[in-house]
Amino acid sequence: MSTCTERLLRVDLTAGRTMVEEIPAEVRRFFIGGRGLGIKYLYDELKPGTDPLGPANKLVFTTGVLAGTAAHGFSRWIVMTKSPAGGTVTRAVGGGGFGAHLKFAGYDLLIVEGEAPRPVYLYLEKERAELLPADDLWGLDTAETQSRLVARHGHGTQVACIGPAGEKLVRYAIIIAGRRSASRGGVGTVMGSKKLKAVVVKASGQLEASQPERFRQLAKEQAEILRQHPRRRQLHQHGTIFMVETALKMGWFPVKNFREGSLPGLEALLATEYAKLKVKNGGCYGCMTRCGQVHFVPDGRWAGATNEGPEYESIWAFSGQVGATDIGFTIAADALCDALGLDTISTGNCLGFACELYERGLLSPQELDGLDLSWGNCEALLALIKKIAVREGLGDLLANGVQRAAEAMGRGADRYAMHCKGLELPAYEPRAVKGYGLSYATSNIGGSHMYGRPRHELYGGNDPRPIDRFADTGRGDLIALVQLQQAGDETAIVCNFGNSGLTPELLGQLLVAASGIEEFGDVRYRELVGERIVCLERAFNVREGMDRNDDTLPARMLTEPLANAGPATGQVIRKLDVMLDEYYDALGYTRAGIPGEAKIKELGLDWLAPDLAKRW
Repeated sequence: MSTCTERLLRVDLTAGRTMVEEIPAEVRRFFIGGRGLGIKYLYDELKPGTDPLGPANKLVFTTGVLAGTAAHGFSRWIVMTKSPAGGTVTRAVGGGGFGAHLKFAGYDLLIVEGEAPRPVYLYLEKERAELLPADDLWGLDTAETQSRLVARHGHGTQVACIGPAGEKLVRYAIIIAGRRSASRGGVGTVMGSKKLKAVVVKASGQLEASQPERFRQLAKEQAEILRQHPRRRQLHQHGTIFMVETALKMGWFPVKNFREGSLPGLEALLATEYAKLKVKNGGCYGCMTRCGQVHFVPDGRWAGATNEGPEYESIWAFSGQVGATDIGFTIAADALCDALGLDTISTGNCLGFACELYERGLLSPQELDGLDLSWGNCEALLALIKKIAVREGLGDLLANGVQRAAEAMGRGADRYAMHCKGLELPAYEPRAVKGYGLSYATSNIGGSHMYGRPRHELYGGNDPRPIDRFADTGRGDLIALVQLQQAGDETAIVCNFGNSGLTPELLGQLLVAASGIEEFGDVRYRELVGERIVCLERAFNVREGMDRNDDTLPARMLTEPLANAGPATGQVIRKLDVMLDEYYDALGYTRAGIPGEAKIKELGLDWLAPDLAKRW
């Protein structure tokens, strides 16, 4: 037996039918699982030019080889699709219990295609898949949707659903399961376009590893390493909130739409302050880290606000990005976005964009809906979040993301739109960590902080060599490396918070013992698979007409020195073109950013040649 089910469930919403298919063994070996299988099926089944919000687009839910097992930090899930934000490939990663239970239902992959004539939800048990009416759920927020479906189907039911933002096709809507979400790139928007309100799983069980005793020993070894690891303890205590202090000291905490690197009063948002409002921890299936921080505001104007969060990115989105320092507002805004089904990173970025346009007089009184969008006006910002979710007034413009909003407005608004490939930038100032600047620019999904983290620049170290985070060049190969490593990790969908102390060698042993596939234990083989994934994602975008011209950053990063940012003050990204050449050379791409003929042959992706040859 193996923890790889080798089965996928295809759901045709137009026809109202489901069908089980086998995942070919050679495809499994070539792509392992998770993000690898996701991009393989998405590339094969989508035609270039597919409308992201049309019935021909597909949603691919994937799990990893170790989901639902005794290994800690692997029961996550990935959703891949063509992004309504930028027209690129996109992937969003979710946590909680949904991934493990999808595996218990017997599927490594769920492919959703077509469009239902009326709202529906997909109900799964072992050996049962059924589309059920969801008219009574349409319009409900994510908490109420989950509550009703759990009451309907019983204790232990897992629900992944969208909120009003997904139904209204806000281009950065999320899919949320429990208190955890798959957030970036508009995956919830695509789900809403298909009139699919939720995926509901009622399945339990125990997955048997190919080498049961060996796997139990390895899982026990991993658990002991994790239990003692100081990073795991820090994440259990504070989640990612501790990063606020580090970011402020290093100058990479973006302030007022990426103009500055600090703001008076931000010390009110340090981990010690959130600890005063913490009531308990939350976590994902079978993971001892339990990094979720549940907060509750007991009094004041935000009294009663509660949520599992905010994490570092969401704290930034509702503080530095909008010029606010109110801890209660960060919790209230984070909770509201989760309920409405909005990506906090893109939402906060859109709010900061609107605040800067207001400050510069580029928004007329008629466009403001009576809102005073002065920096830090929290009540107006909360009201604007609600307007975005239902596409009302100014919210209708911002619901399309900063790129499309700026294009629709004109008036030079594009200069203040902080995005890459249509995806709003997250909470790491690229002028202060220039490796992030290059990773944002080259990321195949757009402005994501998790497509390739430049750890050597963020935290120091000499592996594979030291690098000055302010250096203008000399990092292209390093950014290529971290992107490939991230892709390799996401074949197993290993959590970046639950992987403390996990070596590549131990991960390989776990994969072999679980699956029985010896190649998975080879670190170099998994790196090769990671490179295949990034190459295939790049080919997806090339097929859509993208090239080097799309690997860029907002003009602000290239021309305006960063202000008020401690050691990063005055920094500008001066030589992006040189870094792009370094990056392409490291990956074997042409200088136009197209995977080269020799590279695709090396990776066993020769079948891409017909799509790429016209661009060589």
